[in-house]
Amino acid sequence: MLAELTIRNFAIIDSLGVSFNKGLTVLTGETGAGKSIIIDAIGLLIGGRGSSEFVRYGTAKAEIEGLFHFDENHALMQKCEEFGISASDGMAVLRREINENGKSVCRVNGKLVTLAILKEIGQTLIDIHGQHETQFLLQPEKHLFLLDSFAGKEFALLLTKYQETYAHYVDIQKQLKNLTENEQQMAQRMDLLQYQLEEIDAAGLKENEDDELQEEKNKLSNFEKLYKHLHDSYENLYGDGRGLDLVSNALAELSAVSMIDDDLRKKEESLATCYYALEDLAFQIRDSFESLEYDAGRLNEIEDRLNEISKLKRKYGHTVKEILNYAESIRKELFVIQNKDENIDALKKKHEKIKEKLSAEAAKLSNKRTKHAAVLKEAIQKELKELYMEKTQFDVMVEKGSFSGEREFGPYGMDDVEFYIAPNPGEPLKPLAKTASGGELSRVILALKSIFTKHEGVTSIIFDEVDTGVSGRVAQAIAEKIYRVSSDSQVLCITHLPQVAAMADTHLHIAKDTEGSRTVTKVTALGSPEKIQEIGRMISGVEVTHITKEHAKELLDLALHFKQTS
Repeated sequence: MLAELTIRNFAIIDSLGVSFNKGLTVLTGETGAGKSIIIDAIGLLIGGRGSSEFVRYGTAKAEIEGLFHFDENHALMQKCEEFGISASDGMAVLRREINENGKSVCRVNGKLVTLAILKEIGQTLIDIHGQHETQFLLQPEKHLFLLDSFAGKEFALLLTKYQETYAHYVDIQKQLKNLTENEQQMAQRMDLLQYQLEEIDAAGLKENEDDELQEEKNKLSNFEKLYKHLHDSYENLYGDGRGLDLVSNALAELSAVSMIDDDLRKKEESLATCYYALEDLAFQIRDSFESLEYDAGRLNEIEDRLNEISKLKRKYGHTVKEILNYAESIRKELFVIQNKDENIDALKKKHEKIKEKLSAEAAKLSNKRTKHAAVLKEAIQKELKELYMEKTQFDVMVEKGSFSGEREFGPYGMDDVEFYIAPNPGEPLKPLAKTASGGELSRVILALKSIFTKHEGVTSIIFDEVDTGVSGRVAQAIAEKIYRVSSDSQVLCITHLPQVAAMADTHLHIAKDTEGSRTVTKVTALGSPEKIQEIGRMISGVEVTHITKEHAKELLDLALHFKQTS
């Protein structure tokens, strides 16, 4: 759940800190007070698209920070482990800063993350449903994903298996297409590959050859410098009266007294070891400069060879290894082209075999979808009855193949899924996207949220004025439904309905005020008297009378009775 939210320099918000509790939290206030601005801030906190317009005028950046609590089995744990983020204490702190140039800085538990990662993590914590988001119900292609999500983990495993097979199927199709394309293009491609392969093979490249040649070139180019310094190094060690002579003298002096003290004997042995090591090193240095030979012809050969390799690198790869790998890849491609007919026959056999496998897996998906569609249909029907749509018929249609009539494989199987509805008795079922009114769509989406809350495991759900356009007993039903959703997930709800406000476990009032010459937004947690006053304002709209307060108190009493008995 979202426990704390801090907002600074965001839109008309100067500085705001809000604590949230479990259950249903309602946010109310006059239009334009800043209720939706708070929801916008939460949306940005979980990866929404930001811009410089969100930064409060006259400030350098907007800052949003949220503290979330979650249990050890929450999907967030897997996401944090995937991205290397520490989250072992059941708490996550998401932070986002938006600079005046529109760029964002995102952190999760103090670790810098990309906006994409913030979004992945945020989507496991909060589901924001705004008054305009019912639009996704008007897009039939989204209905399949809703059904698949409802189907659960077992179905997800089947879908993953199908998609692996589908990827193989698509790859074979691509290979077949490449082999059966225009003959002239194929001949031109073969000529090009043959030329490239001959050029690389003619060079006779060896892996790491360029590094070895460069090392040899450096030695030849610095012959005089190498010889002089190696020779001088040897002379300083082994010349008369030089390093080794002085060490030898020191060893002789120490040997003269080593028998007197065990400690001195150990020092003599250590110095003797060092002397013989230095002597051996001196001989190695002597061998190094004596073995040096300058060969101007060899230096020219190396430079020519490096130039040849450099030309090949410009064409085929940054390293000799990459060039050799490219040669191997085009060798295989040439073999396929040169043996085109045989390869086409082999690929066609593979294609038929994988098609049979894909068809069987697609059939399993279809069967599972059909079964889960029936369950989802019954669950939605039940929810709609509680929202005073008891006479409404709802169905989840699974079309095996496609609505266009052409049966073909896709990344999600061979099915199309679409929700159908008949709001009035005696009418046939018709596509939801073409039939449902705005109020009906709001109730369908609330029914779906009630069902999916148990499947998605989202910590918090936000409803931003989803109750717009309803009243009377439907408003009461929506209030009861939103409360029931809050029993499984924390719910934050912006509302103008007094029935919903009365159901709140926590009631926050949002108001706009002026400090100096600037407008600021303030949030106040309401106690019982303030709740009556605010709900009375929501009922009357203008003047809160004694009768209005009595009505507000009655709504609160009815809400309390519902909570205690439901």
